[in-house]
Amino acid sequence: MTEQNRSSSIEIVNTEIPRGTAQVALFDFDGTLSLIRRGWQQVMLSYFVDVLESLGTGESRTSLSRLVSEFVAHLTGKQTIYQTIRLAEEVEKRGHTALEPLAYKHEYNSRLWEIIRSRVEGLEAGTEDPENWLLPGSRAILENLKNRGIRLYLASGTDYEFVLKEARLLQIDHYFDGGIFAALDQYKKFSKAMLIRQIFADYNLSGSQLVGFGDGYVEIENTKEVGGIAVGVASNEQTCLGTDEWKRSRLLKAGADIIIPEFRAQAELLNYLLIN
Repeated sequence: MTEQNRSSSIEIVNTEIPRGTAQVALFDFDGTLSLIRRGWQQVMLSYFVDVLESLGTGESRTSLSRLVSEFVAHLTGKQTIYQTIRLAEEVEKRGHTALEPLAYKHEYNSRLWEIIRSRVEGLEAGTEDPENWLLPGSRAILENLKNRGIRLYLASGTDYEFVLKEARLLQIDHYFDGGIFAALDQYKKFSKAMLIRQIFADYNLSGSQLVGFGDGYVEIENTKEVGGIAVGVASNEQTCLGTDEWKRSRLLKAGADIIIPEFRAQAELLNYLLIN
């Protein structure tokens, strides 16, 4: 059953979720809090399609774009290496020798850096306002959760060194008393699912004591796998206004209990989640 609060754009998909039970909150980073990497999907899609098109199989760029869009979307939220592993598999399927997935990942990071360099350097120099590169209401929801005694974790599929640096530049790193976790070159040593299992073990949690926030399929699915409460952030990263319907559809399929466009109505959202 779904309830929609039109004034705040909080869409309650699952009205049966337990309320007032959360002790830990887990946030995705890019597209959920940070806008620094806005446009990463376009960079990845263009690069991956270029790689496959260069193989000369005769497939149209349109069909390759459709293929790449589907697997990139499904893997969004996992470490970037999983998307480049899939790219390597697609190269091999076409009878060619693929590069190592890590090489594809490094090239993607290099291309993305050309897009985001000015943003990062502006934040470093103090000429860019961190608030301009946060989804609206991000700082307020982190403050509100901390004030209510909720332990906060940050988990990202982006490389750890980048996430740590960008969280510091956005001046939100200090909120995450549980820790900041992200992708490693030794990728099997980290996943959001592994982190969630560790959190449950460390604090002897039961399902609804964890609330997860994210704009990707993976973190929503991982949260629901352990019985947690999943808040899908269907953010329009370009305008920060209204819901991205494509994201919303994906988040609903992943099992989101609540859909929000951003955190402008964070006080109302947390009152709903945290008060019996």
